[in-house]
Amino acid sequence: MKRRPKKGIHSAEQEIEPRKPAPYPFVIEALEHLSPWTRSLFGCTAVYIGEKIILALRDKPASPIDNGIWLATTSDHHESLRRDFPNMRSIAVLGKDVTGWQLLPADAPDFEESAVRACELIAQRDTRIGKVPVSKQRKRPSRTNSRA
Repeated sequence: MKRRPKKGIHSAEQEIEPRKPAPYPFVIEALEHLSPWTRSLFGCTAVYIGEKIILALRDKPASPIDNGIWLATTSDHHESLRRDFPNMRSIAVLGKDVTGWQLLPADAPDFEESAVRACELIAQRDTRIGKVPVSKQRKRPSRTNSRA
């Protein structure tokens, strides 16, 4: 699995602090043939394929309610995804009734089966899972013509 370096300048002498391993390693192993890469995201491990974020893995013992696999999707796909994942729900910690992100809860009886199914859909390039993050665009200074 690849990890993208943080933006900035790093010299060869600098050691990058090791991160703790991602939870649910079988998920990343199932996606290995797609060359996933990870980065930290709000205490979770975000998993990307190319520039598309596909999911986040969360396992926080102190706050287990939203532990599991967070699927990056949109509300347009919730109904159809719920047919594949009957225990899928919105993420409570995000504070909204319905969010674009959806959770496959780690404490659901079908968690591992759902995780494997999600990986299969991702491998099939199912358009319901994954999205390119909205990047903050830099404002460019406007050019003015100083000639009179």
